[in-house]
Amino acid sequence: MKALRIILNLAFVALLALPGTARADEIDDLFARLAQAEGRELARIEDQIWRKWSQTGSPALDLLLRRGRAAVDAGQNDVAIEHLSALVDHAPEFAEAYNIRATAWFREGHYGPALEDIRMALMLNPRHFDALSGLAIILDEMGKSRDALAAWRLVEALHPNRDGLAETIARLERELGDTAL
Repeated sequence: MKALRIILNLAFVALLALPGTARADEIDDLFARLAQAEGRELARIEDQIWRKWSQTGSPALDLLLRRGRAAVDAGQNDVAIEHLSALVDHAPEFAEAYNIRATAWFREGHYGPALEDIRMALMLNPRHFDALSGLAIILDEMGKSRDALAAWRLVEALHPNRDGLAETIARLERELGDTAL
């Protein structure tokens, strides 16, 4: 699947060329700490990253984001897609809306729109480990184990202590019969 390789390559290249703004410096610091953190500290740092990623800059857009997340959490994916589509329409540069909407599309079994939203989320936020995780899960479900492993390795580079990551990578390596790409 050429499109999937393009998404993986885009994510990898974007990881190498991140901007050096003040906000990016804050995120850089959080990611550096995340790589070393464990336990409660890991959860605290991850929460700080999520808070930064969830800042829309607008109360109205924050409301759409909250409603979209709540709908996904409640299993109301069609409602979530409506709220998040409205958010994307008003803030097309807001990566987290694409990421959450990708989850809703995925849960509805619509892999095409989910992959497109993941592509957009990663284009806007190359370090979005949740979008990369979603990509890896979809690739694995599609039987693209080698591509899934590549995506999980990108997650590992960003968030090496993510819950369940080592086990998932080990499983894919066993299935593929190798220990490295």
